[in-house]
Amino acid sequence: MTNPLHDALVAPLADRAAPVLTDAGGATLTGAALHAATMAFAGALDDLGLRPGDRMAVQADKSPAALALYLAALTTGVVFLPLNTAYTADEVAYFVENAGAALMVGDPAKAAALAPIAARFGARFETLDGAGQGTLATAAGTAAPRTAATPRGPADLAAILYTSGTTGRSKGAMLTQSNLLSNAQVLVRAWRFTAADVLLHALPIFHTHGLFVATNVSLLSGGAMIFLPGFKAGQVIDLLPGATAMMGVPTFYTRLLDEPRFDRALTAHMRLFTSGSAPLLAETHVRFEDRTGHRILERYGMTETNMTTSNPYDGERRAGTVGPALPGVELKITDPATGAPVPRGEPGMIEVRGPNVFAGYWQMPEKTAEELRPDGFFLTGDIGTEDAEGYVTIVGRQKDLVITGGFNVYPKEIELLLDEQPGVLESAVVGVPHPDFGEAVVAVVVPAPGARPDPAALAAALAVSLAKFKQPKHIAILPELPRNTMGKVQKALLRRDLAHLFVPAKA
Repeated sequence: MTNPLHDALVAPLADRAAPVLTDAGGATLTGAALHAATMAFAGALDDLGLRPGDRMAVQADKSPAALALYLAALTTGVVFLPLNTAYTADEVAYFVENAGAALMVGDPAKAAALAPIAARFGARFETLDGAGQGTLATAAGTAAPRTAATPRGPADLAAILYTSGTTGRSKGAMLTQSNLLSNAQVLVRAWRFTAADVLLHALPIFHTHGLFVATNVSLLSGGAMIFLPGFKAGQVIDLLPGATAMMGVPTFYTRLLDEPRFDRALTAHMRLFTSGSAPLLAETHVRFEDRTGHRILERYGMTETNMTTSNPYDGERRAGTVGPALPGVELKITDPATGAPVPRGEPGMIEVRGPNVFAGYWQMPEKTAEELRPDGFFLTGDIGTEDAEGYVTIVGRQKDLVITGGFNVYPKEIELLLDEQPGVLESAVVGVPHPDFGEAVVAVVVPAPGARPDPAALAAALAVSLAKFKQPKHIAILPELPRNTMGKVQKALLRRDLAHLFVPAKA
């Protein structure tokens, strides 16, 4: 038996003398060096007692070492569990416990908060920082490097990525070797990636977009990456002449458009700009084309499905749509109540099926059964339409999901915390349009009788338990929440009434 992901992504690096990664300062890492680092980390995981199928939770800043650790997990059959670096210790505790992680890797600066969490749930704790230093790096330096990969099959788990649930309980999406490899192969062909490409990579690698789309596609194609720790518009502009492609979220593109240096001459050599993880406003699409001559290629995917649709590389890239289904992916629009297909052009639930669709939710068979049909179609929770040419437009979300800056936020988690605060009777959280982030999290609070809750104090209380991207950008105080005759909060009315907050009024 082989190891599909190792064989496709890691093994080809061994004899590659050319750079595969370049950092912001121009320092390079060859393919052979990345391969050596990967096999050294794999040896360290062996020494720590990890075995195929064990879960490794990683909350570490983006670095070549963090990338090598991900590849080492693929090599050894350890299930990789990346965690957003903005998560608080309270949030991390849930993931470590729920996954039954055998190893927790965190930043040395957070060791005082994270090490006790690992110990509480029976996990070993090691450190790795943004410079690639820490106890795990030290262990890799002394371990006997792996010389071969652990055999794995297409159905074996490669990763678990947690996605928040509407109940406030996060769900671990189980992604197999086949899920990740098949999707990368499709994207390499669909987006025409080759060994000649240099991808400007400013995305985080704890997320499907930055790890499984950007990184896997680049490695599979034999290309190289300009590997940045994060997005800074000025830095991206400085480094863009060395790239041929860039993957981003809408925030990247709105901020680049704010820079006078970002123009047609600067981008003339570029082959491709893609956008995803959050809705791209049609206005941004048009402004980008007017400024650069390039049409952003927008696509659609989820943690549970990887990428499912994409505007075409050759052909019309339609602003406001996410394109047709990718090759090998089946997509249908159905009545959310009955599951029956709706007439073309009518809105309904987006359902998808294909080798990209996850294996289910970790230790949640009932939730898996609710969202993954016996015939393999996954109910995305997104409401969309499909036109005569197969182009899909996302028109809403059945679930209360807010996508802000590429990150998923579920209102229930925030509402539960708000409702616990002194002076709060009840709350509702919605997403409203935002020019930079696609959507902004906004909270509406109803005071308890005689109380006058302070929005600043509420925001400070939320900051203790919530990652920055989940924290509301505005907290409004209203005497009551709008409800229908059944008593259900009408969030559509709140979104309508608050839609003006971050969007300038038209002259």
